[in-house]
Amino acid sequence: MSHAMVVEGARCQSGSAGSSCQPMPLAFLRSGDAAKVVRVRGKGEVHHHLENLGFVEGAAVSVVSEQAGNFIVQVKGANVALDRSVASKIIVA
Repeated sequence: MSHAMVVEGARCQSGSAGSSCQPMPLAFLRSGDAAKVVRVRGKGEVHHHLENLGFVEGAAVSVVSEQAGNFIVQVKGANVALDRSVASKIIVA
């Protein structure tokens, strides 16, 4: 028997085989949720800028606040403002 739950902001399944979290866009998280970056989608300038801000594979992120599709996210000790379209490019679990 498996149960769905939210763990550190990602949709996870726990059952007899252990637990696994499904990657999802950071834009699906809500205030207070935390997760780890799995990858950053896209190419070019936006991708490079997000990496420079600290959104790299394995980085811990937490949503400080979310209102009307705009996010304040903590990553690598800094608060970063993102709109929903940019937050959708960051995949977390």
